[in-house]
Amino acid sequence: MDFHHNLDSASDCCSDTSRREKQQTAGTLNLENRSNASECCSNTRERQGTAGTVFNNEENNFFNGTTTDTPEETKPNLSWGRGIKADWDRTVGTHWWKEMTNLEQKTIPVTIFMFFAAIAPAITFGAIYEKTTGHYIGAVEMLLATAWVGIVHSLIGGSAIMINGGTGPVLAFSAVLYKLSISLDVPFLTLSAWTGLWCMLFNVVAAFINLNKYILLATRFTDEIFSMLISVIFIINAIGSPFSPIGLYYYFDSEHTSHDANENNDGYSFLSVAFLSLVLAVGTTSFAVFLKAIKFARFFCNQWSRTTISDFAVPIAIFSFTAIDHLVFSSAKTETLNVPDTFAPTFACCDATCETYWPNDCTDLAEPFGRRPWLVDLSDLNGHLYIPFFAAIPAFLAFILVFLDNGITLHCISHPSHKLQHGDAYDLNTLIIGIMVGINAMFGMPWLVAATVRSLSHLHALAEKTQDGKFISVLETRLSNLAVHSLILGSIFCLPVLKLIPVPVLYGIFLYMGITSLTNNQFWGRFTMLFMQPSKFPSAAYTDYVSTTSMHKYTGIQLFLFASLYIIKSIKSIAIAFPIVIALCIPIRIYLLPRLFTQAELTLLDSGDENIEKWIEENVDNIDEELVEQVSEKKEGSMFST
Repeated sequence: MDFHHNLDSASDCCSDTSRREKQQTAGTLNLENRSNASECCSNTRERQGTAGTVFNNEENNFFNGTTTDTPEETKPNLSWGRGIKADWDRTVGTHWWKEMTNLEQKTIPVTIFMFFAAIAPAITFGAIYEKTTGHYIGAVEMLLATAWVGIVHSLIGGSAIMINGGTGPVLAFSAVLYKLSISLDVPFLTLSAWTGLWCMLFNVVAAFINLNKYILLATRFTDEIFSMLISVIFIINAIGSPFSPIGLYYYFDSEHTSHDANENNDGYSFLSVAFLSLVLAVGTTSFAVFLKAIKFARFFCNQWSRTTISDFAVPIAIFSFTAIDHLVFSSAKTETLNVPDTFAPTFACCDATCETYWPNDCTDLAEPFGRRPWLVDLSDLNGHLYIPFFAAIPAFLAFILVFLDNGITLHCISHPSHKLQHGDAYDLNTLIIGIMVGINAMFGMPWLVAATVRSLSHLHALAEKTQDGKFISVLETRLSNLAVHSLILGSIFCLPVLKLIPVPVLYGIFLYMGITSLTNNQFWGRFTMLFMQPSKFPSAAYTDYVSTTSMHKYTGIQLFLFASLYIIKSIKSIAIAFPIVIALCIPIRIYLLPRLFTQAELTLLDSGDENIEKWIEENVDNIDEELVEQVSEKKEGSMFST
């Protein structure tokens, strides 16, 4: 059996072993009612011991790159490059031609949607990079990096769905690296280049030794926390971030920078602009959601017309409210994208040494001497010959950021509930993205990694779903990814056109992306149940067969980790520790949760749909109807009494 196709069941080894042993009965369904099901649980202790042995064996096999379902003589060794080759053969080598030729109607609207979803963060991150790196990296570098990395990854990357881009932790790391370069009296771009080359080396080694086997220990527990965190960040940043002046809320502040350009104009009212911005953002989100739902409505003459409108929902919403802003409310000057006027390196030099920035450091010059060269001079060490070796230290931390961000994002994309058919490619992606980090560092461009919400939005946009949001299939194509980043490359040569896009409309798209990413997140569903009457819980395995107390306790643990991650990510001085804390979710799931929950509860709360259905089939005959009735009666009471 293919090792990678076995990983879902192996990573849920705690729950799988309980299923194999059929140890869990009514007594494991409700911890407070074990005495009512003693006949069904007479051998529980003995079987739990067996389950623990199986779990330890499977865990050890994970670290060796094998599973217990594979005969000893056929166990694959995925170390030393074999995993990369296996990834290539399974994905690019098998499905590349189909993914490059399966042009469908859905591809066009998805491309338009993802173009705006990718270019807006690129410009925003570019502006923040310029402030935090002393103007050495800016919007032009970010746009160019986004374009070429996206094009190359769409052609040879292991995941056709994944979108690469700037992320908060990598941005925070770059800011720390800039401050370090000042303290060491070394040119920032030189230190960044050496650090990027070391990071590339670490990623290449990680790919060759199949280090991703640790990522594959993650389960739904970790995926849900990470996915919900990124979704909530997009929503909060669209509404108004408490940690930075970004979002609709700040338009109501007369001192916000978006009002500076027009505050002296006659008739300008910041409150009018703020209310219009709110209408544009909420209108874009609401209109996109409304049009998306038309697919299952009764309107229009046939299913083709409803499907077409649904596919083009987001582009129609973007263009509609952009037109409303420019044609109906042209007198109200809403914020537009702050993009550079020309395509050139951001750093403008005062003289030939290019060590000072124009115009800040040479106000007497009417024009800059020139721009910094694209290729970074690795020998420009300012006499500090140890820098090429010292750079390995910060590079290791950067490697952790890049490796975990890529791995966990791909793990979220590849969840069995998404029904992807073309396989995953963890080692191949690690290799390719690591090399691209090194190339970007050599040209003074930002390092790009897997962008979780953009990747999940791409996945959802390409998916066919049921009316309740469950995946039926996904159009696994490279064409949308290739087209999106080709458009971004083309936009570099017509930058002024991008200024026509109102920022509030883009906030509406961010809000839409965040909301739609939450719809299938079980963690979000259980979080809302904290405020529900238990008798009104929706029917699901974890509400029908797990006690309310245990379910809320499990949700509470996820909520604590979620809040911790959000706080860490939002405080710039410690934001670089963000992926490390995510990685800690894996040992928490493996070693702590089995001490707090029964194997059956973990199966029902943390497994895929197929595993849960199998557990129910195997245990349905043993379920004590009287106990289930007691659980149901208990749910009739207040949630605070459980």
